[in-house]
Amino acid sequence: MSKIALADLAAVAVEAAYLAGRRTLAYFNTGVAVETKSDQTPVTRADREAEEVIRQRIARTYPDHAILGEEQGSSGGRGDHRWIIDPIDGTKSFIHGVPLYGVLIGVEVRGAPSVGVIYMPALDEMLWAADGLGCWWNGRRARVSEVSKLEEATLLSSSVTTCQARSDAFDQLAGKVKLTRTWGDCYGYLLVATGRAEIMIDPQLNPWDVAPMPPILREAGGGFTTWSGDASIHAGDGAAVNGLLLDSVKGILKAERRRH
Repeated sequence: MSKIALADLAAVAVEAAYLAGRRTLAYFNTGVAVETKSDQTPVTRADREAEEVIRQRIARTYPDHAILGEEQGSSGGRGDHRWIIDPIDGTKSFIHGVPLYGVLIGVEVRGAPSVGVIYMPALDEMLWAADGLGCWWNGRRARVSEVSKLEEATLLSSSVTTCQARSDAFDQLAGKVKLTRTWGDCYGYLLVATGRAEIMIDPQLNPWDVAPMPPILREAGGGFTTWSGDASIHAGDGAAVNGLLLDSVKGILKAERRRH
């Protein structure tokens, strides 16, 4: 696909994420009612309305594109493009009034993640990337950090207990790095891509949780990897790492995966 076409996809994705994010703010810190889905995760009116905003914006420009969203599932589409949506990544943070939640949009082109957007509405941080077009953070180029030693790195996760239940990889990394924090969900990935942390690991993921991450991390100079070492968003786990530590982190994740 040409850079012009990818730029057009990215422009629609950025606009859709912004519009959806602004919709979520109408319900943020308002005591919005919370329901429990069949998978025991929370959902609110804000999640559903934000996804509908995104779907409507995509349909105006690309009515034939396929869409996969967390709240409405798969719909329509034919051809080479599929949009993958998480209208609120970090719903638990959202319902507790914590501003570390985001809107995620990824676009697959012929099955490959090629465009990605993370928008943090309550922080007003917009991060987007497309293959060959760079990674951009509020209008300026985003780059991962140049930390090259685990002993100087910051490690992030959404849940320490979930990581520890999966394998010893988190403890192995936590024992080596300088700082460990739970600035999790999509915010952790954004921090890695913008050079404010070095490693974000997640042992349990759905495709919509990480659809934007491969192009964002690639274009920022880092990498998105599964615990097996590839870059799939469909493996059920993942990690974002700056470029200089990627091989070291992959080695630890793969070694611990083989033991379990």
